[in-house]
Parts: sequence; structure tokens; C-alpha cells
Amino acid sequence: MESEQIGYKSPPAATRFRKGSSGNPKGRPRGRARQIPYDTVLGQMVTIREDGRERRVTAAEAFLLQLTRKGLAGDSAAARASLNAIEAARASRPDKQGITQITRIIVISYTIGCSLRALGLAVKRFPLDEKKVHWLLAPWIVEAALNRFGTRRLAPEEQREVWKATRTPENVRWPEWWTERG
Repeated sequence: MESEQIGYKSPPAATRFRKGSSGNPKGRPRGRARQIPYDTVLGQMVTIREDGRERRVTAAEAFLLQLTRKGLAGDSAAARASLNAIEAARASRPDKQGITQITRIIVISYTIGCSLRALGLAVKRFPLDEKKVHWLLAPWIVEAALNRFGTRRLAPEEQREVWKATRTPENVRWPEWWTERG
């Protein structure tokens, strides 16, 4: 029998790992999940900014709001993902005495101003001043609105109000009955 070499990278045979026994005899504790702690991560409070105001929501709510915003902006993958998340949340929630629960999502950041800007209907005159909320209508939407009037005419004070609310009134093709300028 050859003498066994003991030293660096050659432990004695008696103390080497035996076949079938773990190198970590205590091992990982039972019940310890190897999954991402979703409840811990998504339950954290985060600060979001909507229309210049900050508010605190859970990370899960912020995630859903972001997906919903992207979905409403036209991102079909985000829309599908947000609907799937809503359905998964609805399915995991136990029904109370057979009553169907209705989930309503209200997205606060979608005010009339956000819609006006996103659709190109108007621009905010003083975008950095929250006290001076003044929207100026795009010329094309003013023309479209006036075309819907048919035979109806605006009074001179109404005409002045429309003129002041138009972003570039000189670019509007005003009807022949229009009398006020500025």
C-alpha cells in the first residue's frame, strides 16, 4: 500500500467527505424559501410624484400605476401586464360570502390637463406655477369646435373669450361671421 500524501489539497482519507453524506451536514434550514420575498419588496412604501405633488404608496401600487399609465399611453404589453396583475390580485383575494368584489382603479395623475396635453388639444400657459392654471387651446381644436356650431353664432363677449383661450389665434381659420379680434 502506498503511503498517502497528506497536505495542501490532500486531506487525510479518514476526514474526507464520504460518499452520500453532505458537505454541509446541517444544510439549509427547512421551510426557508428560495423565492424572492415579494411581500417584503412590494410592501415597501415609496414616494411617487403626480402632477407635481408627492404621495406615499406601496411599491406594488406604484408598479401598477406605472403599468396602467403606460398601458393607457398605448403600450399594449404594459396594458396586458397590468390587466394580468389585476386579475391575479382579484383571484388571490378570497370572496366574502359569495359577493363579487368590484375593483376600481382611479389614476389620479390623469387629470383633464394631462389629457389635454397628451392629445395635443392645449398647452399650459404657466407650466411651473400651480396657482396660475391657464390652458391655451390649439388652433385646430378651436376650428373643429366652431365647425360643429352650424348656424349658431357666438356673442361678441363669447368670441373675445374664445380668442383669449386660443394659443395662436392668428392661425385659426375663423368663420365669416366672426367679428372680434383680441
